[in-house]
Amino acid sequence: MNFTDHLSELRKRIIWTLVFFVAFFAVGFLNVRTIQNFFVEELPFELNMTSPGEIIWIFFTIASIVAIAGTLPVLCLQVWLFIKPALTPKERKVSLAYIPAIFLLFLAGLTFGYVVFIQMILPFLLSLNDGMFNEIYTVERYFKFLFRVTIPFAVLFEIPILTMFLTSLGIVNPMFLVKVRKYAYFILIIIGTIISPPDFILQIVVAIPLIVLYEISIVLSRIVFRKKLKNHQEFMEND
Repeated sequence: MNFTDHLSELRKRIIWTLVFFVAFFAVGFLNVRTIQNFFVEELPFELNMTSPGEIIWIFFTIASIVAIAGTLPVLCLQVWLFIKPALTPKERKVSLAYIPAIFLLFLAGLTFGYVVFIQMILPFLLSLNDGMFNEIYTVERYFKFLFRVTIPFAVLFEIPILTMFLTSLGIVNPMFLVKVRKYAYFILIIIGTIISPPDFILQIVVAIPLIVLYEISIVLSRIVFRKKLKNHQEFMEND
């Protein structure tokens, strides 16, 4: 394919992705009330609005998150279809397996972040007040805080897949990941501190899963690296 054909193919993949994004956005927009009820049904307080713009914000924010989550596997598939001609049959099979894993890990991160928020972070913050002040919780501020916790977890849960991909490309290897482990731990603890309230126990509880994800990434990187070395050795022997 020449340069023009590549641009045409890229435009096709982008258009398909946008079509699915709009479709999932519409689905999310039409089901905002159901999704919103799920997020607030277990709250021990009522949410209030201080301006008409908040209802617009919540509709578009929830619809956008639904669209991003729903479009993620479609986006990965379109990227895979775009680079598919340059891959060997074995590479196509292996790389295609990444797509459902990316989607499932994204959902797992969202779920984990929500559970941590509802079960630990929110009760801790509510306990600090203990009748000191009158509580007025607005829709916009509550959901902004909720998404500030859950979205980072959804992204960070992609670390194992990203590590496997970078290892297959030769950008990183398990030896490098082990070498920078202490720096990675430090960064993950900082992220856990930012996400969680200023309580040492909660910060550790939030940081531990992130550290476990990094250790899983090292294990997966070793598996990919060994397979890569084995394939290279077989190639050299056949040559």
